[in-house]
Amino acid sequence: MTASTGAGPRTEAPDGASPPSNADNTQAQSPWPGVTLAALPKSWTFTSSLPPDPMYPPPAESHRPPRHEIHPRQVRHALFTWVRPEPQSTSELLAVSPAAMRDLGLLASEAETEDFKQTVVGNKLWGWDEEKETGEGYPWAQCYGGWQFGSWAGQLGDGRAISLFEATNPFTGARYEVQLKGAGITPYSRFADGKAVLRSSIREFIVSEYLHAIGVPTTRALAISLLPNERVRRERIEPGAIVVRFAPSWLRIGTFDLPRMRGDRELVRQLATYLAEHVIPGGWEALPARLEDPSSPPQDESILTPLTGIPPSEIQGSPGEEENRFARLFRHIARLNALMVASLQSYAFTNGVLNTDNTSLLGLSMDYGPFAFLDVFDPSYTPNHDDDTLRYSYRNQPTIIWWNLVRLAEALGELLAAGGEVDEEWFVSKGFSKFESEEATQPYVRRAEKIIAQAGQEYKAVFLAEYTRLMRRRLGFRTVNPDDLEGFISPLLDTMESLSLDYNLFFRTLSSIPLVPTPTPELWDTVLPKFFYPSTPPSSLPQDKAPLLKDLTTWLEKWHERIKQDWNNGNPLIPEIDQERIKAMKGVNPKFVPRGWIFDEVIRRVEKDGERNVLKRLLHLSLHPFEDNWAGREFDGVLYEGNKDEEERWTSDVPKVGRMLQCSCSS
Repeated sequence: MTASTGAGPRTEAPDGASPPSNADNTQAQSPWPGVTLAALPKSWTFTSSLPPDPMYPPPAESHRPPRHEIHPRQVRHALFTWVRPEPQSTSELLAVSPAAMRDLGLLASEAETEDFKQTVVGNKLWGWDEEKETGEGYPWAQCYGGWQFGSWAGQLGDGRAISLFEATNPFTGARYEVQLKGAGITPYSRFADGKAVLRSSIREFIVSEYLHAIGVPTTRALAISLLPNERVRRERIEPGAIVVRFAPSWLRIGTFDLPRMRGDRELVRQLATYLAEHVIPGGWEALPARLEDPSSPPQDESILTPLTGIPPSEIQGSPGEEENRFARLFRHIARLNALMVASLQSYAFTNGVLNTDNTSLLGLSMDYGPFAFLDVFDPSYTPNHDDDTLRYSYRNQPTIIWWNLVRLAEALGELLAAGGEVDEEWFVSKGFSKFESEEATQPYVRRAEKIIAQAGQEYKAVFLAEYTRLMRRRLGFRTVNPDDLEGFISPLLDTMESLSLDYNLFFRTLSSIPLVPTPTPELWDTVLPKFFYPSTPPSSLPQDKAPLLKDLTTWLEKWHERIKQDWNNGNPLIPEIDQERIKAMKGVNPKFVPRGWIFDEVIRRVEKDGERNVLKRLLHLSLHPFEDNWAGREFDGVLYEGNKDEEERWTSDVPKVGRMLQCSCSS
């Protein structure tokens, strides 16, 4: 049986799979296979495999103290603390993502149940008997540190995020860690209150699901609830909210940063082993093979060749025997993050705060604060108004992710340097402290440096290959030309920047340009205005911009010929083939983009005007961003009423006062 909401890849149940035998598991009300929340398989692998906060070694110890007695403090030799969410006397479920329900394996109808509504605000605990103070599992907050804006920030941790359990989709086998954000103070809250405001919660809820819908590797969001009795102080007093998020893992580079800075080498090794054996699908065997061994190329060699033309043999830095399993783990993490940031760049999404504590070990875009999609194409743009140095600008994202990965390499440095001796008794027990002189450690240091340099080359190769592949798709190309990056993509971006064109609007407009046997000047005169905002047509540009319009026309002519070659061997396209091309391009170039001004409008209407359906309409467009229209159409067999006027406004001209907005980190 196949299920789809039209957002993201389709999910198929394994042969013979069916919901567990349970009278409550009827699929009659759901367009995809699902189970009840009670029947959803749950586990607590993270907490059963890694060391807990020594102040609360068994979960019951954290359950007995009153909630108000939890105070921020330093936690050592641990990767988490048992802590329950703050009870909520009143809450309102504002929206639930159907795509997230499907991917978790839940029935659509579960969103209407009391179990669901109480779980998504932390009032109902699964796997724990409160009367007996015992059970399979208990909520927890993760301990980690981080480098923020290039400086060491010390212990950070889940200051307002509390994980409930790991859920396994019974039809796909995919496992996710389900987490509440805004559920109350934890030992890692530092000077904060453990709350989340409605404003930032709406933004994270929507963008998580939107990025997933367009194919960006990202953490997900299941539901958002308003806490009407919570008033949270940020720049102003704001209503509180809780977002339910999930991901295969919430481990981040910062999780390694903290034990490394504290010199806890045993915990670094334990965490790396857990990551490989319990988080990465396939375990150690799934990691890339040694690049130095010509007979054993990377398992995903297609990422490196033929797309880049860089064979594995050219990405060498050290003899094969020097690369142990921890070096391969580091390379795997680097590859995943290269793929992720290439995806961000291809859709012009800027995170705004790519600190190491916001960088996933699984290559997932995560922790959404001051984020934004570019409106006009300006590579120096940052959505974070506190980022005076533009450290986290759109242009810098690939470099910053590598900078963060080097911090991870430093945390893993001793393991990387050990090479084939990594499991020797002397190394496991003492490491390089056994050497009496710094000179004796130099061969090991040089080995680690070579491995990191090699990984840097690999990161760059994977990034460029994936970025070019994604941009080819957006441009409608079906063939691979080694000159595409320099010959097509870079000149286009230069022209877009010079003309201040809207990035995503350009690609959607390009998708719909009909091809003709022989382009004429009249055709381009008709086409050019479509790439500009109605309020700034080409006719209103200064005279000194005229040569740039010629550059754009020249590029369009070249693109036109490439499309004809790719889709019909250079012959004029027949209408049926051109429609196929248009459909393919629209399938990767979204019509709807949740821009900053749209978020501001929806937040105001929900918070100030008491509207609710506007948030659900924003979610619907975010889950189906590639459609030409939405209102009055069926999705998953259900008629979606929508709002045509709103849809037209949200997908057309960006208001001048709403372009390239910035916001703060406060949330």
